[in-house]
Order: sequence, then C-alpha cells, then structure tokens
Amino acid sequence: MLRMVFVRLSNGKTEELDAGDLTLETGENVIAESEKGLVLGKVLSPPREREKRFFLKSPRRVIRKATPEDLEQFDKNLLLEKEAFDFCLRKIKEKGLSMKLVKTEVLLDRSKLLFYFTSEKRVDFRELVRDLAAEFRMRIEMRQIGVRDEAKMISGIGSCGEELCCAKFMNRFELVSIKMAKEQNLALNPAKISGICGRLMCCLAYEFPTYIELKKDLPRVGKHIVTRAGKGKIIRQNVLSRTVTVELEGGGEITIDASEI
Repeated sequence: MLRMVFVRLSNGKTEELDAGDLTLETGENVIAESEKGLVLGKVLSPPREREKRFFLKSPRRVIRKATPEDLEQFDKNLLLEKEAFDFCLRKIKEKGLSMKLVKTEVLLDRSKLLFYFTSEKRVDFRELVRDLAAEFRMRIEMRQIGVRDEAKMISGIGSCGEELCCAKFMNRFELVSIKMAKEQNLALNPAKISGICGRLMCCLAYEFPTYIELKKDLPRVGKHIVTRAGKGKIIRQNVLSRTVTVELEGGGEITIDASEI
C-alpha cells in the first residue's frame, strides 16, 4: 500500500504524490518532486492509502515539509523570475527574435532557470542562451510551448465567467473536435466555441460523454412522431431539459417532454 496525497505544485499542476511516512494536513507547504526538479507545493487533502497496482510506475514523492527558509527562498525566486523575464524580453527585442516570451521559472534550489515561449517557427536562440547564462550564472533551458499551454500558464477568465479550466484543475489537454460542439447543439461560430487560446474550448471534451449518454433515449432530429397536438417532425432537441421541439403537420411548433412521445 502507498500513502498518496494530492498536492498543488507551484508550477500550477495538481499531482497525486507518495507521502511516505510524513504526517500531512490540508494547507501545509511541502517540498515535492516534479518532472523538472524540486518545487514548493501545498497539500490539498490528507494522505490516503492506495494499492500499488493502481500505478503503472512509481509515483513522485513528497520529500519533506517546507521550512521557513524554503518559503523565503521561494519568495526570492519569484523576484529572480521577474528580473529574468525582463532581461530576456529586452534581449529578444535587441536580437529581433520572432518569439513571444510567456513565463520564466526558477527551480527551488536554483539549479535551473527555464524560459517558456511561443513562436510560429523554429528560433535560433543560441546567442540568447549565452547571454542569459552569463547574466544569471545557472543552467538555462528554453522551452517552446503551444498556445494552449500559454493560456494555462497565464490563466484568465473564460466566457463562462470562471477561471480557465486548464489553469484551475486540468493537468493535461484532451483532444477536442468540432463534432463535440455539434453533438451539444452549439452554434458553430468560432468566437463562441473557442477559448482565449484560439482553440476549441476544453470543456467541450469533458461534457461530450454526458451529452452522448443523455441523447441515447431522445428521438433523433427529423423523426416523424405523433403528439397530443397531432403528427409532426422533430426539428430540435434540448438534451439537458430532456425535451424536443416538433413541427406539426397542421402548422406551428410544440415543445414536449421526451416521456410524452
């Protein structure tokens, strides 16, 4: 058995980590392993036991509880990230590089300084890396990301009025297709079904299975049926309210519950 705990990492990801023998409470700051190195994180819920067979490989671990020194170092790193961002941005403009700097990240132990950017084409940033290494005296890593990753890093408010799903709780991006929008009876207007990243909204993907399940018992659009008001043809479905709109042979429309058919 493993004692697993959900931790919100400082890089924005929420991961389930091996807590080992540590006694952890909700809200505690910890030092945890990440794909890049050691990062600061916050415990979201107390550890719980999970069987090893549920994990294909050994999960990353919570190393220890964070100390006041760790928190002080984290605050200093935030200042360094801003300094590094401004310096890199200035160098990009000086060299005329066709890239958009999105974010900088300093690992907790300052073993690496990462720069995330977007670009429509490959960029030769070798000179830029030399300037950055000379200025900050640490290992430099440049990472080209996509527009969806950019939205996740920057965050923002979606058309629903809530924080972007990708920034709030999503750890990976799912494939989103126009078929998903069609199945949800949404107007195929790019401005209405695209997120701030310019791609199809992520919520279309995780709501899609629900619409498919709810549609199973609904008669399809175009089917001729008999209603209390006479014969007609289904012209619209409202999946969530479980109703259909019928165009009557004698003229007019009627909206009825699916159970009345």
